[in-house]
Amino acid sequence: MSQTVQDRPAGNEQGAAAPPPPTTRLTLGRAINEAMRRALEDDPKVLLMGEDIGALGGVFRVTDGLQKDFGEDRVVDTPLAESGIVGTAIGLALRGYRPVCEIQFDGFIFPAYDQITTQLAKLHNRSRGRLELPVVIRVPSGGGIGAVEHHSESPETLFAHTAGLRVVAPSNPQDAYTMLREAIASPDPVLFFEPKARYWDKAEVDLARVATAGSAASLGTARVVRRGSDVTLVTYGAATHVTLAAAEAAAAEGTSVEVVDLRAISPLDTATVVESVRRTGRCVVVHEALTFLGPGAEVAARVTEECFYALEAPVLRVGGFHAPYPVAKLEHDFLPSVDRILEAVDRTLAF
Repeated sequence: MSQTVQDRPAGNEQGAAAPPPPTTRLTLGRAINEAMRRALEDDPKVLLMGEDIGALGGVFRVTDGLQKDFGEDRVVDTPLAESGIVGTAIGLALRGYRPVCEIQFDGFIFPAYDQITTQLAKLHNRSRGRLELPVVIRVPSGGGIGAVEHHSESPETLFAHTAGLRVVAPSNPQDAYTMLREAIASPDPVLFFEPKARYWDKAEVDLARVATAGSAASLGTARVVRRGSDVTLVTYGAATHVTLAAAEAAAAEGTSVEVVDLRAISPLDTATVVESVRRTGRCVVVHEALTFLGPGAEVAARVTEECFYALEAPVLRVGGFHAPYPVAKLEHDFLPSVDRILEAVDRTLAF
């Protein structure tokens, strides 16, 4: 059976797809494509930059059809030089443009680390607020695709630790669309971590949900995506899918699990997490990033500070092990799984 346009991450072989209706069923990759398309249509200062994003449409075809429709001056195929991509984007932002950069794979971002952390994150403060840098850096991130090293990293912690950056991670097609529109409209630099293993997940997307110009809208707001009463699971991005699966499995065994999707790890919406944990009394944090000094450590610290007298058990964490990302045959043992999450739920309920 042949695929329909909406079955693919983006576009089609004949060029750009016809604009979908206001509410339609899209894959996560196509939702990101649609967010960029609408931003390019709405604002002539928006442009895209990245390796192979033009004629090829990106290695995941997320930018498919955009160069054909908007031209090589607005959808720019760059050299294989991440530092140059981000450095150019900073200069363009200082001249009034809104560049959206694609880092081809998460592990390729490190050549641009200096530009991101010492320039992009600091110029607004260095200029006492006179300069704005509305740069979005899209990063396909996380594991689950059976790739070699440097193609399955979760480096978000390194950037969340750097003041001056927004670090966000959608987990579903609707959030991918809405949050990217908000990120492009934001005056702040945003690192947009996309769960590459979920690019082909499909769901209803309301394309009428858009950000107002110049706002960050709900980029920093967490959301309760499943209600429960026995334990709170806190997650984001690529790990949200497996966390919800674990919650379903726990429910079949009689345990009521609440799931909070952070959606952003900088800034961190502590209030939503705290409200949930005060009701359940227990908290487990799940992410693909390394557990050691990972985002879960910050969540655990804040929950302990704010919910000390409500906690019935220590805050537990489930994440990647403190080791380099393994070969493809071992990655499913390395990443959080339903079994590992359920084991943590059982441990916290045993207190």
